[in-house]
Amino acid sequence: MTEELPASIGDSYETLTTKEGWRAFVDERPEPPIPLEPDAKLDPEELDSYQEARKDYHSSSVIVATPTIRKVVTTGRKRIVLNRHQISARRGLIVSGSSGTGKTTAITQLGKNVEQLARRRNPAATGRLPVVFVTVPPAATPKMLAGEFARFLGIPLPHRMSQVEITNAVCDLLAKLGTTLVLVDEIHNLDLTTRYGAEASDQLKYLSERIAATFVLAGLNIETSTLFQGTRGAQIAGRYSVIPSQPFGRRNRRSREEWQSVVGTLEESLRLHCHRPGTLLALDAYLHDRTSGLIGSLSQLIREAAIEAIDDGSERITKRLLDSIELDHTVEVARSQKNARKPTRRRKAA
Repeated sequence: MTEELPASIGDSYETLTTKEGWRAFVDERPEPPIPLEPDAKLDPEELDSYQEARKDYHSSSVIVATPTIRKVVTTGRKRIVLNRHQISARRGLIVSGSSGTGKTTAITQLGKNVEQLARRRNPAATGRLPVVFVTVPPAATPKMLAGEFARFLGIPLPHRMSQVEITNAVCDLLAKLGTTLVLVDEIHNLDLTTRYGAEASDQLKYLSERIAATFVLAGLNIETSTLFQGTRGAQIAGRYSVIPSQPFGRRNRRSREEWQSVVGTLEESLRLHCHRPGTLLALDAYLHDRTSGLIGSLSQLIREAAIEAIDDGSERITKRLLDSIELDHTVEVARSQKNARKPTRRRKAA
């Protein structure tokens, strides 16, 4: 059965998995709307435009320098230097954890940091592509994986183009563009217990040998997946170190301070007229319980509450408003289970 690929995959939909979308992400610097003067008067059209600008600002994720992001950026940059003169067996990095812990954010921030640094060091080198970002599709085959690299680069793919031809085109172009970092997300989609998964794993290893770059992978709970199993898994485990991406805790002083720092940073980013600074920081224990310490859920909760506060005219975030926001199924189930386990207090008899 012939594997189908689109005739051309060079069209950009402004996603990170195209070079145009990645470039826009690296260039992005969200600016908060200019605050209105207390006596400012806007006509309905101007007011609507101002409100939409604020909602658009709050819809953008605020990047917080979490411990995971700092470690991934620091370690990733060191690996790039370490691999600079390696001919083969370059050392890579895997970011592993549960959903919502910030794995993708961590590796994309590494990529953004590396590309911005490369631009500053050599601003005249406009034809270079320091970073590539791809995701592993479900039930990936070797040809599909090579196709993801080609899609990022905008290489046209005729239907009859073979896997070897696609791979050669990708590797040759990345060598010319001077790529030093390859980010591969959703790596858990490689199931080494299946034929296609094992072959796709071999393809990824082959690409890492052909492309003179540092590979950084991210996926769900890689330590317990099939990625490290068998002979192929042993080769991966021997070349990659793992950085765990975990939910925030609150059991000791350090973890509480880290969580409070995240909450404080998100609160400082708010652009609401009546919000009292420190309100969310005072609710840090509630926010941790509500989101199970997941940075992704916390970001959604605060940003969605901010947009609702603009829509309802309250211009502030309260605990009641936060309670009304529906979060992802994972944290809502966890919250329900916590509440069910809480002992009910019985009133003492008089």
